[in-house]
Amino acid sequence: MSYCFAIDRMSGAQKELHKNYHDNHYGFPIHDDNELFGRLILEINQAGLSWETILRKEQSFRTAYDNFTIEIVANYTEADRDRLMADAGIIRNRLKINAAIENARTILTLQQSHGSFEKWLEANHPRTKDEWVKLFKKTFRFTGGEIVNEFLMSIGYLPGAHTASCPVHEKILVEKPLWSQV
Repeated sequence: MSYCFAIDRMSGAQKELHKNYHDNHYGFPIHDDNELFGRLILEINQAGLSWETILRKEQSFRTAYDNFTIEIVANYTEADRDRLMADAGIIRNRLKINAAIENARTILTLQQSHGSFEKWLEANHPRTKDEWVKLFKKTFRFTGGEIVNEFLMSIGYLPGAHTASCPVHEKILVEKPLWSQV
């Protein structure tokens, strides 16, 4: 069942939380490198958990990871790793924390070689999902098939975030996601 239809079956605070993400964020192109990095952190942390858990903890993630500022996270020390491991507001998984820090360092390198993380993504577009997964596994830490697929769909690089009958689909097309330009 698509996310678009699943929200109709929800109610109360759960529905409100998912509807906000679905209607205003999911599938929309992101042009800010820190926000792209933040979405990658959230997708990595979702592995093995529900997306609802991540949505509920998003603000805590922003706070814990210095608003996803790549340069700051790339310079985290062992003390920062310990601080994150002790933070009950986020997912306290050493592999995921280490991945965030290492991926921030990788993105700094990509920014130097391509001008921005977004331009690196654009330079590698278009690719099939399998090609993207291979590239991400080679480039980043903790990026398996589902993480890469959801990350790229959520930022407008792969189609499928919304059904064609979903009203949000039309709003996204106005934003010209890269998948629609192939």
